Amino acid sequence: MTMTKLSLSRNTKKSIKGIVQADRSTKRLLRRIRPGAIAVIAHDDLDELAVRGLVQAKVKAVVNAGRTMSGRLLSTAVLPLLEQGIPLFEIETQHFAYFHEEDEIAIGEHGILLASAWIAAKRFVREDWHRAYQAARAQETACLAEFVDNTLLHAEQEKHYMLESIESTQLGTRLEGRSVVIVARGTNYIEDLACLKFYIASVKPILIGVDGGADALIEEGYTPDMIVGDMDSVSDRALRSGAELIVHAYRGGAAPGLARLERLGLQAQVLAAGGTSEDLALLLAYDHQCERMVTVGLHSHLHDFAAKGRSGMGSTWLVLMKVGSRLIDARGFSTLYPYVAQAARSVPESSYSGKRTVSRALLELCRRLIIFPRKERNIHGAAHFRHHSRLE
Repeated sequence: MTMTKLSLSRNTKKSIKGIVQADRSTKRLLRRIRPGAIAVIAHDDLDELAVRGLVQAKVKAVVNAGRTMSGRLLSTAVLPLLEQGIPLFEIETQHFAYFHEEDEIAIGEHGILLASAWIAAKRFVREDWHRAYQAARAQETACLAEFVDNTLLHAEQEKHYMLESIESTQLGTRLEGRSVVIVARGTNYIEDLACLKFYIASVKPILIGVDGGADALIEEGYTPDMIVGDMDSVSDRALRSGAELIVHAYRGGAAPGLARLERLGLQAQVLAAGGTSEDLALLLAYDHQCERMVTVGLHSHLHDFAAKGRSGMGSTWLVLMKVGSRLIDARGFSTLYPYVAQAARSVPESSYSGKRTVSRALLELCRRLIIFPRKERNIHGAAHFRHHSRLE
């Protein structure tokens, strides 16, 4: 692709003008991006968490030096960005290097005008999403077969590690006999966590954030008791919240996340384990004899892991088999609660007298525990919840 020297003073009346904030790591960029900036990223298969962050940041436009949708994944993640009217443009991967922090740029119909060059760019629109979605649908069975093969292969290799108990005599947080809520930043984690408000207030469980899940807890008004992870996507604020810090290290003992904590003057325990940080959090709670675990936002299926660039989920599969007897996954609670609440309201109070049926007892429990997701936190709008029924 050719590069042409131009001046920003050129007529760009119809263009989108703004200041660049760029990072190859979308996760890192979202920590510092300002409202009204033009986000320049390099992100293949843009995921829901990244899109949510960009929308919340109120960016003016997004320039992606990756493939927004590769056609590998059946994903609707990018739709909220389009439905919110935030322009999304794709450029060649090698042209990311031409964008510098705080540069002023102008995005036109066919390209991007920099201070010293013009770069071709293509706007990503709904038709592009639909085309990639149909391509992914056509190869879904083959992708699933490959994913299953990789999962079984790695499960066989890792099963003896998962059978070992992960215990720490230095753990300051008592988990034995306690209920635990484990939060990660997965699909609908904000809405699902909001649904646990009265459960958390009533039961007072131990609150564990997996990396950025600690920030989710803080944003909902809670203080995490423990933070588990490699510490790459959690804020300094959360790390300084007083939570017990558990750094997830590789089996060989290397713990890259420890360096960050040392720079902040914070103490932490290092636990070496395979699998993901979510796996470690589950095993830590289970092996320390917690009563039950309620999980929010954890990754648990093909599309979750494929979106993170993983070709299998061997360790997670094994962990879920081990801890499943104490596990309650709150994923999707926010989509069910309005219907359960409506049913609960339709049962007269007088019907609770005398012997209760199991269903009535459940409705009473729902009456006491339900909280509806707050509308102002639904950044995607009603259109986001409708698009699942109009994919054709």
